[in-house]
Amino acid sequence: MAKDLSDIAGLPDELGIDDDLARADTVLSIRVESRRYNKPMTIVEGFAAGTDLKALASTLKKKVGTGGTVEDDHIELQGDHRERLPALLEAEGYRVE
Repeated sequence: MAKDLSDIAGLPDELGIDDDLARADTVLSIRVESRRYNKPMTIVEGFAAGTDLKALASTLKKKVGTGGTVEDDHIELQGDHRERLPALLEAEGYRVE
């Protein structure tokens, strides 16, 4: 039985295809919650275990020009970014519902 995705794909481990295939299989959801003082907070969730959320959050924060944080298994960005995030996440190799 195959141990990882490189075995299934038949490609060498050095190519690092496991991360790309796992990212493509992940379907993320984006929602907006109203926080203190009725301020919107965009939440991105549905990441696979082992995803470097801090690095991805940093990239997203820079691209949308806002603050945010990583909580448990999701990313929180200040403001309503439902329109911009799907394209940015797809550019990083994720699928968004």
